[in-house]
Amino acid sequence: MDHAAKRPIGVFDSGVGGLTVLKALQERLPAEDYLYLGDTARLPYGTKSAQSVTRYALQCTRLLVDRGVKLLVVACNTASSVALPALEAAYPGLPVVGVVRPGARAGCRLTRTRKLAVIATESTVAGGAYQAAIRELCPEMEITALACPLFVALAEEGWTEGPVAEETARRYLAPLFNGQDGEGREGGPDTLVLGCTHFPLLVRAIAAVAGPGVSIIDSAATTAAEVAERLAETGLAAPGPGPGAARFLATDGAARFARVGGRFLGRGLAAEDVSLVDL
Repeated sequence: MDHAAKRPIGVFDSGVGGLTVLKALQERLPAEDYLYLGDTARLPYGTKSAQSVTRYALQCTRLLVDRGVKLLVVACNTASSVALPALEAAYPGLPVVGVVRPGARAGCRLTRTRKLAVIATESTVAGGAYQAAIRELCPEMEITALACPLFVALAEEGWTEGPVAEETARRYLAPLFNGQDGEGREGGPDTLVLGCTHFPLLVRAIAAVAGPGVSIIDSAATTAAEVAERLAETGLAAPGPGPGAARFLATDGAARFARVGGRFLGRGLAAEDVSLVDL
């Protein structure tokens, strides 16, 4: 086993949303060690220019590379949309996996009708990254992209189930999926990509509106699957059954990172578990 295989996987996001990706990674690859960086001092990335986001992504990656990561996961839709070419050029020996392409690929694979919906933040929808990735893989795909910004606030507040979450999901999604009969509304999409790392926390409310005939793709899970493939291809998978460890870094607000991040991880996280760093 290559000594490099024992090094951690690096994961970064502008905040805590990428912790859903970390959770999926830990479930899929429990033997691995992880180093997670939340650039909380500069969130959200979605309101920044592509040039700024690329600069931030390079700075986050430099810190993680300096700490010895063997593979990089860009657990941020905005950074995955604009910064991957720069990261791959700057670190040609480092495998880099973003969250957009794995979700797009899974959507193209699962749809039966070639009608697919993507829900994301306003900036991700406006940027068109998912639409472009899907059309590159499946040029004939009919794509509906819908911004659902309130889902982010609900996830961070922990209001992921109950009347507020259910009514919000209904308001956003009923026009797409109203009248589901298990086979998909005539003319409507049969596959839904969750194009924001916050959205898996609301999957029950989303699924209730979409109906049983719609396949829901969690980009966190598809990203974890791609990471597993890349580790196998490169011989970098950790030896043994694990369990591995996770360390957490943030650029601001360790207490809030821990409080909100625990909801995304599905387990408690203390402020002292989060180390503040300066990029």
